[in-house]
Amino acid sequence: QVHLVESGGGLVQAGGSLRLSCAASRRTFSEYAMGWFRQAPGKEREFVAAIAWSGDTTDYKDSVKGRFTISRDNAKNTVYLQMNSLKPEDTAVYYCAARYTTTYSGTYHTDDEYDYWGQGTQVTVSS
Repeated sequence: QVHLVESGGGLVQAGGSLRLSCAASRRTFSEYAMGWFRQAPGKEREFVAAIAWSGDTTDYKDSVKGRFTISRDNAKNTVYLQMNSLKPEDTAVYYCAARYTTTYSGTYHTDDEYDYWGQGTQVTVSS
């Protein structure tokens, strides 16, 4: 079982930045591929970014490429999402997710591929 806790959300003006953090309870955090998803009001949850267990491979939703950066610190059991040049359409509840893996060195992109989820953190971007 992995317990995930997101933090760092808030209200920011368009063009601003936020850094989300997701702390995991598991000491074997390095055995988990991680992802960030978001859900805006009235919309389905969507993939935002993912990172392999090693940190060597990352992937992004097209609309956030060049603005968002996912990273991880396995020594701190934490994954981050640095969000720059924020836009009103980035407004959503952001969730981190974990997928146990010992053989696959890539990333996962759909929510049904993940085993554990955090409670979410609200990000609101004003115009």
